[in-house]
Amino acid sequence: KKAMKKLLSIGCLVLGMILTINTHTSAQSFQESDIIVNAGIGLGSTYSWVGLSLPIGGGLEYGVKDLEVGSIGVGGDIGFISGGGLTITYLGAKGSYHFNELFELEDDNLDIYGGLGIYYRNFSYSGSGSSFASGAFAAFHIGSRYYFSDNIGGYAELGNNWGWLNAGIVFRL
Repeated sequence: KKAMKKLLSIGCLVLGMILTINTHTSAQSFQESDIIVNAGIGLGSTYSWVGLSLPIGGGLEYGVKDLEVGSIGVGGDIGFISGGGLTITYLGAKGSYHFNELFELEDDNLDIYGGLGIYYRNFSYSGSGSSFASGAFAAFHIGSRYYFSDNIGGYAELGNNWGWLNAGIVFRL
């Protein structure tokens, strides 16, 4: 128990140090080699089932390439939802185009993006009389991030991955 508390304390200290270091000096809101981590809650499940809780999930995005106008990022998401004896886990990969330069937006704290992905949805049901087919599906997303500081912000994303509307906190590492 003490070892777990110590490990958690060290982890929080390291995360705090990373988030307070200003490593982002560009005038772009998202650029090549940026690493973005998010965690949030979904408003509305992409799967209809009575008694499901709100979905929760998180993701990671890496800035792959700055273009003449905009930039490209790739990453992945994981999401989870359960209720009524059903548990659904989502795991996916996605690519995003970041639109700020295309729209000539001057606010470096705002990041507007959209893209496509491929997800795997796994069903686990503890009841009887129903069967569910796990499998892959195509996904879309459009969203925005707003940074309150160089490294911490909020995000909202509309799409069909693990929730119809996902919102939460975002960290730029």
